[in-house]
Amino acid sequence: MTTDRRRSDVVPLREASKVWALVALQSFGGPAGQIAVMQRSLVDERRWIGRGRFLHALNFCTLLPGPEAQQLAVYIGWLLNGVRGGLVAGWLFVLPGVIAMFALSAVYVAYGNTTVVSALFAGVAPAVLAIVTQAVLRIAGRALARPTLVLLAVGAFLALAVFAVPFPLVVLAAGAIGWLAGRRRPDSMTVSAEPDDGPPPLVADDALHVEQQTPRRTASVLLVGLVAWAVPIGLVIALTGRDSTPTAQGFFFSGMALVTFGGAYAVLSYVAQRAVEDYGWLGPREMVRGLALAETTPGPLIMVVQFVAFLGAYRAPGSLDPWVAATVGALLTTWVTFVPSFVLVFLGAPYVERLRHNRNLATALAGVTAAVVGVIANLALYFAVHTLFDKVETTTWGPMRLELPEVMSVRPLSLVIAVLAGVMLFGLRWSVPRTLGSCALLGLGAAALSLPVT
Repeated sequence: MTTDRRRSDVVPLREASKVWALVALQSFGGPAGQIAVMQRSLVDERRWIGRGRFLHALNFCTLLPGPEAQQLAVYIGWLLNGVRGGLVAGWLFVLPGVIAMFALSAVYVAYGNTTVVSALFAGVAPAVLAIVTQAVLRIAGRALARPTLVLLAVGAFLALAVFAVPFPLVVLAAGAIGWLAGRRRPDSMTVSAEPDDGPPPLVADDALHVEQQTPRRTASVLLVGLVAWAVPIGLVIALTGRDSTPTAQGFFFSGMALVTFGGAYAVLSYVAQRAVEDYGWLGPREMVRGLALAETTPGPLIMVVQFVAFLGAYRAPGSLDPWVAATVGALLTTWVTFVPSFVLVFLGAPYVERLRHNRNLATALAGVTAAVVGVIANLALYFAVHTLFDKVETTTWGPMRLELPEVMSVRPLSLVIAVLAGVMLFGLRWSVPRTLGSCALLGLGAAALSLPVT
């Protein structure tokens, strides 16, 4: 056992833990910003892992359901320190966001109707539109290097925005199309990698990881993961009942963690549809506010689901005190959202390590990544409609289903701040935290001038 542990520890676990804590505290700005922080810290500065290995891990995590930035941390932690490293990296990556988002959710519930808080959200919610648009363009620049990939992205957007095709089907179809297109014309699905001119990394691009997948290991990972998921769910059912809001949230977000592909922005498209329209846990504008809060905190953007669960359980507490119900719902939702990520990475990483040069897998991954661009564009449209307009009507024509705003119901303040946020991000190249802070001040200024901010 000692020999295996030494072989699996590329760097001392204590040193790696300190670095993961620093990465987590710097991880603002959504998946693109978080991945950039990891690449700068682990690839460019410390050379613990090479760029090719880093991008291969990223492509695999993009294919998995759930937040790819957190899964990438688990994968690289596993490469550096085995399972222990993956657990440490994954939980350290989310811990600051869990604490911050829980506190902000409580503040919103307690003071959300005050003029000051309403003014702050009147400023930051429109800024989210510019931030999501920036995410679309960043990912598109990396993923849509071929006309076939552009068509996949457009098709995914139309399938979601116009025809209301279920989200998992869109992503799975994109992977299948990418695989088929890659077999017929490999060059139509390939994206050239950036050269890596740095010194040799500790984890070489061509070296295989020492840990191999075996039936016994697979069964062990599945069993531990199932127990880790089932025990908290069982305790919440015993405490609140089978029909309680926290129980419903536990099962819903467990399913979400297994069927939502493409990272946080893509996941939020699915969550917004179900949590707002089907369950009624919060309103469309509150969904945007939750994302704005998640943008201001370190860690994965998917932490917005904690905000969704907190509000939903607080407003429908059943027999519990509202604050107790909100706490149970928020913590259970966080747990069931991230546990599957660890299981999926620990199950798949040993296989994927041996498929790094498999062309069929690479083209399927490219198809999924292209579809994710369309998914995030659909999310931007959803947020724009519900942030910039007071009245939105759903219209159906045969298989088509469109959300059309009433032009005369436009919110002038939101429109102006959204445009200014775009200037800050794209024209002045400000960071996301700086842009959000400036837009929050604009919201407060509008309230001071007695302009409507609700």
